[in-house]
Amino acid sequence: MKKGIHPEYYPKAVVRCACGNEIIVGATVPEIKVEVCSKCHPFYTGEQRILDTSGRVEKFKKKYADFYKKMEKENK
Repeated sequence: MKKGIHPEYYPKAVVRCACGNEIIVGATVPEIKVEVCSKCHPFYTGEQRILDTSGRVEKFKKKYADFYKKMEKENK
């Protein structure tokens, strides 16, 4: 590798989330600040919400309610 052309590498850079979680990673900057991490992201915490403004979820559930009832009976 040529000297003087590569950025400095920090093997113990800290990623800090807005929720307070800290993760140690390797990076070219000593500190990285993020708004969402795997400890507070709704997908990973199971708190994901579905935004339904025009009743699409209810329409889907109503349309396929018989199918799901049939599948429950077959699995028992």
